[in-house]
Amino acid sequence: MRQQARVTVVAVFVVVAAMALGVQAMTIDRGQVVQVDNGSQIQTGNTLVGVQSWGTDGRLVEISPAGDLVWEYQVEDARVFGVDPLRKGDLAPNITPAADGNVVLFAIAEKHPAEDCPAEFTQYEYELSGTDNAQDHCVRNRVVLMDRANTQIVWEYSWYDQMIHWHEVHDAIVTDDGDVAIIDMGNDRVFTVNQDEEVTWEWQAEDNIDRGTEFFAEYVQNNAYVDNPSEYAKQGPLDDWTHWNDIDETAEGNFQLSVRNFDMIIEVDPDTGAIVDTTGQPGRTDLIHRQHNPQLLEESGSIVVADSENDRVVEIDSDDEQLEWVYSGPQGDSLQWPRDADRMPNGNTLITDSRNNRILEVNASGNVVWEFSDPDGAVIPLPYTAERLPGGETAGGPSTSQFEVTQPIEQEQGALVDLRRIETLAHWLLPTWMHLPQQLNLVGIVLGVLWLGGEGTAYAVSRLHIRERLQNR
Repeated sequence: MRQQARVTVVAVFVVVAAMALGVQAMTIDRGQVVQVDNGSQIQTGNTLVGVQSWGTDGRLVEISPAGDLVWEYQVEDARVFGVDPLRKGDLAPNITPAADGNVVLFAIAEKHPAEDCPAEFTQYEYELSGTDNAQDHCVRNRVVLMDRANTQIVWEYSWYDQMIHWHEVHDAIVTDDGDVAIIDMGNDRVFTVNQDEEVTWEWQAEDNIDRGTEFFAEYVQNNAYVDNPSEYAKQGPLDDWTHWNDIDETAEGNFQLSVRNFDMIIEVDPDTGAIVDTTGQPGRTDLIHRQHNPQLLEESGSIVVADSENDRVVEIDSDDEQLEWVYSGPQGDSLQWPRDADRMPNGNTLITDSRNNRILEVNASGNVVWEFSDPDGAVIPLPYTAERLPGGETAGGPSTSQFEVTQPIEQEQGALVDLRRIETLAHWLLPTWMHLPQQLNLVGIVLGVLWLGGEGTAYAVSRLHIRERLQNR
């Protein structure tokens, strides 16, 4: 085919594909989908969702069983992470909740432009790259206690950090004695704060799990799963080292911490600072891999956790570290980076399926009994956590070992799952309404434009060579 004909064909394709993509952008259904299995037992109550978002338009939303948005709180240029509904009569700074679920504690990370930041938190690009250019933003981490009846902030604690990537606060809880316990990812510390915003206790990861500690020797250096122990050692103040992302208080008053980058859940006695229990090992990714939001089931001692990088939710017997229950999603529609899983009083599990923009409630057999799906991310773009009101995660629930049920069928990993993973990962860069067909359409347009550019360059070069030959005759 002659060059002119080739160019015409490709140009027509690019124009038609671009027009088709434009039409889809205007007409594609951006609605939410709610599915309810009326023949199954559903845990009653609305669902409170902490939304990280694909950018910085995070929010806190309450969704009814019918899928209606009944309450929303949003801060400009921010991401919302952990959410903790309080129970009636709980001790808390500046307020005593009058009813379950009306008062919530949540973690929010605000992105601030450099000119609004303390100078010491905008120089990290210099430290990283050796240039004189300061970064364009910092993050203000806030732990907020809010009375949702009037959207009044009754207490908060905040601090600045360098950036909104792996320096955002991910979780906080109100302890039984009324203090607030915070897990600080950017500074690799856990600490408690009282009503007067005074730090009452602090536990530094560097002093307890880094190189030179008994923990590091036992769980990293003498671990057959670890090829390079240095990968688990702190490299510098801006290193994404622990990436710990969840804190809970046990019945004994200990703190259960999710150390994501170690593939571990640890339990710390705040009185002694000792690590008194562990689940998982660095590098043992067949058990849990970069997990989020573990929930200790106090009665059985097992742990329900979002096994994020393995795209599944698991229940682990914490005594022998055996998997008691595994759920990887509905058949043909696997979970994509789940980051929260709560066992509820009726035995169902509430799952936050982050990259699929959906919340699922499944029973012990893995059947979906309720689902809120938001394919285009209009309401819950990249949700981080979900709590079924009024009690939330602290209401707890039974182990699946108490039920005589058929175990859920684990999803087969294959090309289709890989394609779905690529599709959802693309939402970090592309609008959330663009799914695989639209993404392939866009790829075709880009390749077509690049090809036309190459043809144009080749044509220009050939004409230049012809002109040079004519001039040299």
